[in-house]
Amino acid sequence: MLRDQIAQALNTAVKAQDKRRVSTLRLILAALKDRDIANRTAGKDPVSDDELSAILCKMIKQREESAKIYEEGSRLELAEGERAEIEVIRGFLPQQLCEADVKKACAHVVEEVGAGGLRDMGKCMNALKERFPGKMDFSKASGIVKGLLQ
Repeated sequence: MLRDQIAQALNTAVKAQDKRRVSTLRLILAALKDRDIANRTAGKDPVSDDELSAILCKMIKQREESAKIYEEGSRLELAEGERAEIEVIRGFLPQQLCEADVKKACAHVVEEVGAGGLRDMGKCMNALKERFPGKMDFSKASGIVKGLLQ
């Protein structure tokens, strides 16, 4: 289970006194705990591995945006810190699909759903998110699907 892998990695990082890794792993566990609490109050189950992958993808996207802003502001040391956190988080995600595989998956889903136009974009994206959680950049996939539907 992904949750156990993160907890084990935190123990290892604490023993190795890797401060950057420890702080990043604690941020992941805090986000996970927040989502667990939100799910519990809504009467849902604890966070699944697929949901956790989505949380990790969101965390990566946030850090990429922060790094970009820091670079634009000439704060290179902060941008490097964000990128270091991205690498720690990526270590817990499944291997990302290459661009060719993303295009194939998008074409397959468009065909399978029987999408006839842009109004079917949501159906296609939902199908992709169900089948490939954490395995592709859905903003890029959205552009590919949109191109196929036009």
